[in-house]
Amino acid sequence: MIDTHAHIYASEFDPDRDDVIQRARQAGIEKILMPNIDPDSIAPMLATESAYPDFCYAMMGLHPCYVDQDYQQKLALIEHWFEQRDFIAVGEIGIDLYWDKTYKKQQEIAFITQLQLAKQKQRPVVIHTRDSIQETLALVQQEQDGSLRGVFHCFGGTRDEAQQIIDSGFHLGLGGVTTFKNGGMDQVVPHLDLSHIILETDCPYLAPVPHRGKRNEPTYTQLVAERIATLKSCSPEDVDRLTTQNAKTLFRLS
Repeated sequence: MIDTHAHIYASEFDPDRDDVIQRARQAGIEKILMPNIDPDSIAPMLATESAYPDFCYAMMGLHPCYVDQDYQQKLALIEHWFEQRDFIAVGEIGIDLYWDKTYKKQQEIAFITQLQLAKQKQRPVVIHTRDSIQETLALVQQEQDGSLRGVFHCFGGTRDEAQQIIDSGFHLGLGGVTTFKNGGMDQVVPHLDLSHIILETDCPYLAPVPHRGKRNEPTYTQLVAERIATLKSCSPEDVDRLTTQNAKTLFRLS
């Protein structure tokens, strides 16, 4: 399995990161992909990548919740890092209208700028949406020239929204929400083809059942796979195999 979205560099893992990584390896996790959030997360993310080579892989992007009056300087830093070295993806980027709509226009500009960066660098994008799937899709479709690819991470939307995302050329990142009793994914996942799905945890957030409310970690990717298998009436091994291949293809991992 590949955990395609894990903030394993976060301070929540400082006391026992080695143990968490070891558990992940033992659970069959092949790789952990790390989305950046803001300027302050870059150093710990790169340090984690360096500490676990060929296992933890860094992305580079500006999360919409960190878009503010200084967003242009932050975007300049993101672009600067892409000039210094390569990253597996532009992420995590997107639109978040749940907490605060103050910088909605700036979020849209930052999102479009990073979509264009992804096309320039020929890298996939990892997209965050909260209360914003339609707004985000409209901008993706506006910028889609056939070269944009990526994932709508932490998907928890409707069957129709899932189809719109797939029709736009994107994957769905499924994580802990898939296991929630009232998450609604039991009405969506059975209708999805596994070719459009990749697995993620979004750790330390959104731990799957039975760990909901506790710290999430990459090991729990297996619980997501098992829930998808149940909803799809297939084996967890099939889910593991197909979603891993999807992730390797999308992120061009060997």
